[in-house]
Amino acid sequence: MSYYTGNHTGDNPGNLPSPYYWWEAGACFGTMVEYWYYTNDTSYNPSATAAILSQVGTNEDFMPTNQTKTEGNDDQGFWGMTAMTAAEVNYPNPPSDQPQWLALAQAVFNDMVGRWDTSTCEGGLRWQIFTFNTGYDYKNSIANGCLFNIAARLARYIGNSSYADWAEKTWDWVEGVGLMSDDYSVYDGTSDTTNCTSIDKLQFSYNQGIYLFGAAMMYNYVSHSSSPSLLFNTNPRQTAPHYGRNASKASSTTPTSSSKTALCTKKPASK
Repeated sequence: MSYYTGNHTGDNPGNLPSPYYWWEAGACFGTMVEYWYYTNDTSYNPSATAAILSQVGTNEDFMPTNQTKTEGNDDQGFWGMTAMTAAEVNYPNPPSDQPQWLALAQAVFNDMVGRWDTSTCEGGLRWQIFTFNTGYDYKNSIANGCLFNIAARLARYIGNSSYADWAEKTWDWVEGVGLMSDDYSVYDGTSDTTNCTSIDKLQFSYNQGIYLFGAAMMYNYVSHSSSPSLLFNTNPRQTAPHYGRNASKASSTTPTSSSKTALCTKKPASK
């Protein structure tokens, strides 16, 4: 939390200072929620809760006005996953007149489902939300991974099959379009200008991790079924091939049309 200056007078709550991006702030406060859960240390809770609530926006879906010109599906997704984590670990909810953690995660899910785009590539989420941002024509694994992850976790948390259906639909699209290989390698993205026929095979560990976590949740959700529809591969060499040597190799590559790189200090080429 020494990097966080949003609780200083005159600074912006919920934001991290340059060179960190808004999605990284979302991930940061998700980590602080987990810190509370594992340590029972409440000393950071007031700052973390205030930071998260400061970014929910007027529609209570993590679409704040301070991000409207640059926010992508993956950016919103990281904050939605933070809210989902807070619900899962029973992190203290805000006062009743404030949005609650579960409702925030559901709102992000609903927004993403509303953006599912069948005009090209037979579906999928675009990287960017707004047409004027570079990367709007890019359908990538992290944006769709956020939807898959949140849907899978909502299915497990609530037990509602409609969320599981969307998790499966997203997984099937990612696999079908070629962003996930037969051995569960997850590739960065594809352009809808070619109807997603060409795959950018850059690999980043956070892409791998977001599907790994969601797949574990889906495995848990369907574990009592006689024929689980999503198989969780438990071989770490197959499910997470980019940790260690392969991860450092991938993250050191400068992409030409990539999502955010694993190096927070390096601005992605297409954003």
